[in-house]
Amino acid sequence: MGTDGKQRIIVAMTGASGAAYGLRLLQCLANAGMQQHVLISNAARVVLKQEADLELPAAADKNSRVLAAHLDIPADALTCYGLEDWFSPAASGSAGIRRMVVIPCSMGTMARIASGASDNLIERAADVMLKERGRLILVPREMPLSSIHLENMLKLSRMGVHMLPAMPGFYHRPQRIEELVDFVVERVLDHLDM
Repeated sequence: MGTDGKQRIIVAMTGASGAAYGLRLLQCLANAGMQQHVLISNAARVVLKQEADLELPAAADKNSRVLAAHLDIPADALTCYGLEDWFSPAASGSAGIRRMVVIPCSMGTMARIASGASDNLIERAADVMLKERGRLILVPREMPLSSIHLENMLKLSRMGVHMLPAMPGFYHRPQRIEELVDFVVERVLDHLDM
């Protein structure tokens, strides 16, 4: 818990297609009163512009206001950090944050998490989740999957990582794209016990 009594979570977005999943999760978590520590890769910035017409400022500290306005959520629901902000709460297990979602998760990010690389704050935060035995959820969005991708997924699954590929169901007969996005995001929320 944060000093304000709110539950805290790290949400990272990487460069895989599927920005709508990450944006919708940010919105749902804000509506649930969660304090979010948001990490956005450089490739995710490109995808956000391409898929959501959302251009984020270069300065990470200004991203919170832009995201909040885009999602129609309170600006204090999230704090964005730069990829080299090693003083961010996400960089240390002593901060006590025990839940993290990477949505969407690129195969490159997944490979670096699986190998223990920590070259940026997203990878370091995932490494912290693993070492602290926190709840780490990865939402890969790629097709087709190579043997390397599958091996990394299996390796991470064996470490206790929740693998939730962005594979929406159709048995609820969705009529709009938003319903497909919500299907995946609701599964993520289930795995966060929300």
